[in-house]
Amino acid sequence: MCAMREGGAAQPYGSRPPSPSAGSLGRAGLDRLLEFGVRDTGVHAGAVFLLAADGQTLRLEVTAGMPAEYLAPWFGVALSSRFPATDAVRERRLVWLGDPEDLARRYPRTAIALPYHHAVAATPLLTGTTVWGALLLFWPGAGSTRADGPSPERVRAAGRRLGRFLRDAAGSGHALGPGPAPRTLVQPPARERGPAEALAAADLVERLPWGSCSLDLEGRFTYVSATAAVLLGADSPDELIGTRPWESLPWCADPAFEDYFRATVVSRKSGHYTAIHPPDQWLAFELYPDDSGVSVRMAPAGPGGDGQTAPTRTETFQGEPIRLGEVYQVLHLAAALSETVGVGDVVDLVTEEMLPAFGARTVALLAAEDGRMRVIGRSGYNPSLLEHFDGVPLTHPAPAVRVLATGVPNFFASFDELARAYPPAPHQKGLHAWAFLPLIASGRPVGSCVFAFDRPHPFPDQQRVVFIALAGLIAQALERARLYDTSNDLAKTLQAALLPDSLPDLPGLEVAARYLPSVRGMDVGGDFYDLVRIDDTTAAAVIGDVQGHNVKAAALMGRVRPAIRSRAASGATPSQALAQANRQLAAMDPGRFVSCLYAHLDLARRRAVLATAGHPPPVLRHPDGHAEVLPLRPGVLLGIDPDADYPSTEIPLAPGTVLALYTDGLVETPGVDMDDAMSGLAVQLARASAQPLDRLAAALIDHARRTAPRTDDIALLLIGLGTAAGGAACLDSSGTEGNDGNHGN
Repeated sequence: MCAMREGGAAQPYGSRPPSPSAGSLGRAGLDRLLEFGVRDTGVHAGAVFLLAADGQTLRLEVTAGMPAEYLAPWFGVALSSRFPATDAVRERRLVWLGDPEDLARRYPRTAIALPYHHAVAATPLLTGTTVWGALLLFWPGAGSTRADGPSPERVRAAGRRLGRFLRDAAGSGHALGPGPAPRTLVQPPARERGPAEALAAADLVERLPWGSCSLDLEGRFTYVSATAAVLLGADSPDELIGTRPWESLPWCADPAFEDYFRATVVSRKSGHYTAIHPPDQWLAFELYPDDSGVSVRMAPAGPGGDGQTAPTRTETFQGEPIRLGEVYQVLHLAAALSETVGVGDVVDLVTEEMLPAFGARTVALLAAEDGRMRVIGRSGYNPSLLEHFDGVPLTHPAPAVRVLATGVPNFFASFDELARAYPPAPHQKGLHAWAFLPLIASGRPVGSCVFAFDRPHPFPDQQRVVFIALAGLIAQALERARLYDTSNDLAKTLQAALLPDSLPDLPGLEVAARYLPSVRGMDVGGDFYDLVRIDDTTAAAVIGDVQGHNVKAAALMGRVRPAIRSRAASGATPSQALAQANRQLAAMDPGRFVSCLYAHLDLARRRAVLATAGHPPPVLRHPDGHAEVLPLRPGVLLGIDPDADYPSTEIPLAPGTVLALYTDGLVETPGVDMDDAMSGLAVQLARASAQPLDRLAAALIDHARRTAPRTDDIALLLIGLGTAAGGAACLDSSGTEGNDGNHGN
């Protein structure tokens, strides 16, 4: 008794799922339910993933109808990763990908790692609110001669059965977790054959004029005819039984052989290819898969053949499957895309490295901006041609724009195909085929990518999948790059607003400043400096370091620096300015502390008064060239004790003196004592050649970058007194007056 399931294939309703008994709650019971689920849904392969003990990882437990090794990238996959099974578990819903191109668009990394014509469904293994894992099912997918797909309800039912089984196993004390390694179930033959029937079948095959062999789903020879052994170059069929062709036959070691086989197993589509058996024997192979393995027949064909006619090809791949070597190249490009930072990096990678990967002649990258398309990168294209599309609205009918609106890629194997779809298309000399790919990230159109070829190109199914998957990766990289560029611009704007635009100009005083954040990709931090002009002969120099080096630290710095600046402008002494800032910070209770050094500079009396709140002491270079770390009386960090006092120290400032104020990021090195590090800075200043302070500041920053990895922000403020009235205070005998407020990198 049979009933028709959705999709048109007959299913044996008379068969029932195995009922778990007390002795079948282990892995054997799980295996039987997986086998039943595959049969009942009408798919050709399935896999069970179980939730690991950490509750954050899915691990592949067992496969049926497909070797577990084909799913190697997902033996263990974090629930946060984008993969059909993880999404099914995380969102507790059926994930349905009935079209290979749909799989490539939504899961580009999955499609690139398994770039064959197939469809996928994933359903969670649920009981109530408890999730145990996921069931992943495979079938040929849209465009196949087989059924269009399983019934979604039967897929859900298979998941519920497995969920109940795992719940019952846990309730009986036999909880099933992921095993030490994924397993592959051995597929039994369609029916048992007696010895006489098996011998007759072997005799039938041996009489045929071509060679025949059979491989199991893992690629091992299970039968080889005598003719096949000769054609393959083996001494006898027996030496091949149990081996894989790409392992036992040196001339089959090219990854393409294994790739053809994998394509047949995953897609369950018959196909053919031709290969040369060195030195000059061409062989035609035909592959016919089913649920137990792959039958292969072969015959001499093409150049070097012996005149025999190759077997008739009844069904072929729509184009050759992509070679494993090409897949590895695409994976390399995918890894490179993951390392790009800004939009410029993505554009450079797409326009410089994508062309050789696909044998394309030209490539163009277009971005959607403010409702229009903008050409942001190209290679090989005539600029005047692209100018025609630069700035067109997103409603324009051109293929490069239309694919973005529809989300569906367009492939044109010839100019005639392109002209039929878009009659205004100009004929471009030397270009004969095009791939228009939408770039969509997080469901939002980002742009489009266009590849063009210098000869007609058929775009086989497998290559289309790779193109679409790679477009998804380009879109994600472009979206990340845009966010990076936006945040980087914001950070630079914020930092510029928090630090002084320029430093004041006082007669007889030269200053130079530098700021360098430690966080890559975020040019903002908590270090700060300032120089406040009080009158024509007095100024206040400040440098400080907010705990942490991120946006929060920068925000607090934006409150502390103006507070100290206002105290300086009002004429407060260093001790008073730090005490008042300390009380204000303690009242705010931001949960962060601030170190600060304040120097009151009296140019008329040639002296300075300094006070510190837990900040590294300055380094003073004397006019005779020797330098020292100033021994200041320390005060506690700002924000700890609201009643703290900050003692001050007075020092002379002779003409030719240079005072270096800095944050610990300039000198701090892992494994080096801080006192030794500060002494090292004094040695650098003493050895510095005659040069303007701006160049000296740049040299000190460069030295810090070269000598050790820096994990903290760096701020540096150099202050020098002129050697004569009105002269510049630089380490230069020219005495050229100058003032540099540069706080760039």
